[in-house]
Amino acid sequence: MAQYQYTAMDAGGKEKKGRIEAPSENAAASALKKQGLYPTSIKAGRGIGGKAPRQVAGGAKKKGGGGFNMNMTIGAAKIRRKDLTIMTRQLAILLDAGLPLIRSLRTLERQAKDQGLKIILGQTAESVEGGATFSEALAEHPKSFDKLFLNMIRAGEAAGAMESILNRLAQFMEKAARIAGKVKSAMIYPTVVMSVAGLITSGLMIFIVPNFKKIFIELLEGEPLPGLTQFVIDVSDIMKHRAYLIVIGLVVVFIIYKVIVKTDHGKYGRDWILYNMPLFGPIISKTAIARFSRTLGTLMASGVPVLQCLSIVKETSGNDLVANAVQKVHDAVKEGEGIAKPLGATKVFPQMVISMIEVGEETGKLPEMMEKIADTYEEEVDNAVGALTSMIEPIMIVGLAVVVGTIVIALFMPLTTIIEQLS
Repeated sequence: MAQYQYTAMDAGGKEKKGRIEAPSENAAASALKKQGLYPTSIKAGRGIGGKAPRQVAGGAKKKGGGGFNMNMTIGAAKIRRKDLTIMTRQLAILLDAGLPLIRSLRTLERQAKDQGLKIILGQTAESVEGGATFSEALAEHPKSFDKLFLNMIRAGEAAGAMESILNRLAQFMEKAARIAGKVKSAMIYPTVVMSVAGLITSGLMIFIVPNFKKIFIELLEGEPLPGLTQFVIDVSDIMKHRAYLIVIGLVVVFIIYKVIVKTDHGKYGRDWILYNMPLFGPIISKTAIARFSRTLGTLMASGVPVLQCLSIVKETSGNDLVANAVQKVHDAVKEGEGIAKPLGATKVFPQMVISMIEVGEETGKLPEMMEKIADTYEEEVDNAVGALTSMIEPIMIVGLAVVVGTIVIALFMPLTTIIEQLS
């Protein structure tokens, strides 16, 4: 037996901490569940007699005192997000068709082409055959199944509606992937244009400007150059002869950025800038609101307690600005308040979202309202991506023209003086 420190929530949403003795982490979670507690964290302590507790995931298992189990490390394999979405949808279809869970898992295992997916499905089926619940079996693979996934599966087990929960999960992941894909596609075009612009500018500065410099030195015989021309020549010299300074500068800036964003204030400041920046800010903010609404609505519709929903939403928000706002809402709800008022006080979400949440709370249809908010903002993300794509092309063309035009003007300014001397 080993001792585990746990943090859990009761049916009323109150947080409780304590210790529990159990043979494994899964057994500890099951024991807490039987007591009406929903564990959010279970950490292994030292077992009775000073022995270290058995690891649920990690280290290779030995079989019969010699040789290693063919499955090796339980947590070593990982399911890709796309494969996980497809697997969730297929499992929902099989269960909906009336197949038992173990048979459904074995069917998917046989059909799986990805080796990581095959291993995890096989190990999950073995755990369920050994008496573990589906959620306990999935919890042995934390790299593949996050807290959102596990809590929804637990809610499905408690409600006896696993098929609908899996369908809802698959729908959630499909929509999240679609939004992420649209945002990434919007970033591809400006990245390509900026890369080409950088190559053109570097070519001009490294190969063309030095030739003009030689002409100016020979024909102007020491006369001072215009300020703009001298600046362009100095930059060209640095790029051609002291490129290591640019590389060092970029490395230093990158290291400073990484150090800053590791701090809480640094992450918050970065996300605040991204959330409010021109052009890309509206897409980032609308994506964050859609993700928040979709996650919260999906969890609440699945029967997960409100405080636990908010904790999961905070951890999966992907944005510190939104995470801090959700934490404030969590603390307020813990004190007996609703969601809309503390969420409005954060000033992170637009008034339309707050008003819709208020209506959802008053009518008792908050999960449905959160889904509608998510649908609305996902559509707005689509529109914002289209608007950005149409706006960014002329902006980048003008920007490239300004950079190249400045170099050309700087090089032609001394030529007027040379032409006058020759005439």
